[in-house]
Amino acid sequence: MITIKPYALKKGDTIGIIAPASPPSAPEKITKGAEYLERLGYRVKLGKNVRKIYGYLAGTDKERADDINTMFADKDVKAIIAVRGGYGTPRLLPLIDYSVIKKNPKILIGYSDLTALQLAIFRKTGLITFSGPMAGVEMFKGIDPFTEENFWACITSTKKMGIVRNPSERKLQSLVKGKASGILLGGNLSLIVTLAGSKYLPSFKKSLLFIEEIEEESYRFDRMMNQLRITNILDDANGVIMCELTDVKASDTTKPFLTVEQVMDDYLANLKKPVVTGLVYGHVPQKLTIPIGIRATLDSAKNSLTFLESGVR
Repeated sequence: MITIKPYALKKGDTIGIIAPASPPSAPEKITKGAEYLERLGYRVKLGKNVRKIYGYLAGTDKERADDINTMFADKDVKAIIAVRGGYGTPRLLPLIDYSVIKKNPKILIGYSDLTALQLAIFRKTGLITFSGPMAGVEMFKGIDPFTEENFWACITSTKKMGIVRNPSERKLQSLVKGKASGILLGGNLSLIVTLAGSKYLPSFKKSLLFIEEIEEESYRFDRMMNQLRITNILDDANGVIMCELTDVKASDTTKPFLTVEQVMDDYLANLKKPVVTGLVYGHVPQKLTIPIGIRATLDSAKNSLTFLESGVR
């Protein structure tokens, strides 16, 4: 697949804010997230339906999809940031105008439930998107300095990013030694497996698969890892990067259980390809931003991940 890079963001550019999944717990999170971006010198345009609520969704499927399509079609908007994740993004995939996205490539930012939209966009258009902080989550309340620095570097600089650095006290850990290069593909594990078998999931052949997850029972984590195995995603990938698994554990340890480490060992330890754990990305305040679709090299013998290119042009 030929990848498409969006243009780097510049001060004074307009950033669109959308709510493709769940609504924020408080409406002021949208306002404060917008104010953060404005303080940095950007203009902000809110999606027409960004404050809508439909049960556990931020508006109906049509309303949420319309905001995505409208933001990509809007020539003034240079980047699009989600308010938050939550639930419901996969419902939008049949309603997205991928031809508009391909003709108007621009920066798209989010993580968690946004994984479904980002992988579908890559499958349909080849556009590189950014799995990173969101307006109503990290940006509204005082973003962590490590997260902030890495994020803005990713979307404003066309320089090759090079070796990825965790915060100083955190090191990558090798589970399987080796070295491999590939396209960075992944995100939230439950969203990846939700798309399995559909026309919205890209091929993981020659990829570096990265995974994060939050608040899952260890047996559900086991089930999802098995889905990666039986759909050949683990076999297809050139390497695996396990990121933050936040509160993924057995909730009742009085009953027989497997630890997350045991589950990972069962599925990953015998792979004949590099596997590392401990990349700081996911549902944590300190996080790296990962450009989905760029080329990278994983060297688990040296516990290093290197971004071989920028995510923007």
